[in-house]
Amino acid sequence: MILTADAISQQSLPKHVAIIMDGNGRWAQARKRPRAYGHKKGVDSVRSAVQFCSKLGIESLTLFAFSSENWRRPEDEVSTLMELFLFVLSKEVKKLHKNNVKLTIIGDISRFPAGLQQKVADAEQLTEHNSGLRLNIAANYGGRWDIMQAAQSLAEQVADGAIAASDITEEAISSQLTMADQSPLDLLIRTGGDYRISNFLLWQAAYAELYFTETLWPDFNEEAFSEALACYVSRERRFGCTGEQIKQLLAERKTTS
Repeated sequence: MILTADAISQQSLPKHVAIIMDGNGRWAQARKRPRAYGHKKGVDSVRSAVQFCSKLGIESLTLFAFSSENWRRPEDEVSTLMELFLFVLSKEVKKLHKNNVKLTIIGDISRFPAGLQQKVADAEQLTEHNSGLRLNIAANYGGRWDIMQAAQSLAEQVADGAIAASDITEEAISSQLTMADQSPLDLLIRTGGDYRISNFLLWQAAYAELYFTETLWPDFNEEAFSEALACYVSRERRFGCTGEQIKQLLAERKTTS
């Protein structure tokens, strides 16, 4: 059974999508440009993904920007990533706010320069009351770190006598994880051709659909995103769906907005 575009309801689409944005460096190297050029081009794909999710009414988009393992990269590349992160925060946050996007940075940002930490705080404060797309940027984030900090929080509550050790359930751990106040993760996408989740949202991805694509992140446009959502709808609803139908739905929403 092929699903018609007008039958794709909001319930058919994922509420929460996460993306491992891989392939910036290889995209640049294929064009004989420095890796930093690929990271900068990747920002355009971030902007496109945010707009795409906003128009489709997806509740949350979580992007893996900087993993805890990224500190092992060459110092100049780490420095470039930090500078790019700071630049994007400064340039894009007002646009996000104007479009009713609520921005949250998840991860241990204590290792970031003080100026960047302040920019993060300012950006989150500016957008905290927005009611549109929840945009989560994972920076110095790791899935094991997320579970560890949840366990530490619960251990402190046990030590203080607020709860008993027997009160530590799956639900209790989930409540202490980042994004605990948002919809569960439905779809995890990885671009760039690798077939692993690289310590990203380990707990949250337990029941998520996984989608891997050879497309490098700077080339991950609306068409590529539509194909990922079509695959999700087909798996979840057990009927056929195409990227063209997702794009048609998007076009219909553009004309009515």
